[in-house]
Amino acid sequence: MNTLSQPNPQSSNPQSEAERLAALPRLPRDEEGPVFAEPWQAQAFALAVKLCEQGHFTWKEWAAALADELQAAVDRGEPDDGSHYYERWLKTLERLVTEKGLTDSATLLARKEAWADAYRHTPHGKPVVLHPETGGPKHN
Repeated sequence: MNTLSQPNPQSSNPQSEAERLAALPRLPRDEEGPVFAEPWQAQAFALAVKLCEQGHFTWKEWAAALADELQAAVDRGEPDDGSHYYERWLKTLERLVTEKGLTDSATLLARKEAWADAYRHTPHGKPVVLHPETGGPKHN
């Protein structure tokens, strides 16, 4: 199984937190910060920010990849109403982590299948949990 590799140090000029936040794309926000419709959206957002901070890609590179994915969706005739924004975000994230060698498509697919299996086998109202050793559903 592939895991995230060590970052490549890139910059001798680290940005301040305020500069990094200012560089983030415009998102729905309130006085507390970004607003997300679902927890997974916040997690995908945080993962992209963290991987950027670790030097796996630049924010400019991220923004260009996301713009390419958003345009590709429009070109495929998919709705451009914002309702699928974080699905595009996740697709971009998956593409970049495979291009950067942080993981591979087979590992991503196996993890998606493990989560799908886990939620299919989780009783209603219970949290979905993956078994730490196997990555499959954890049965209590």
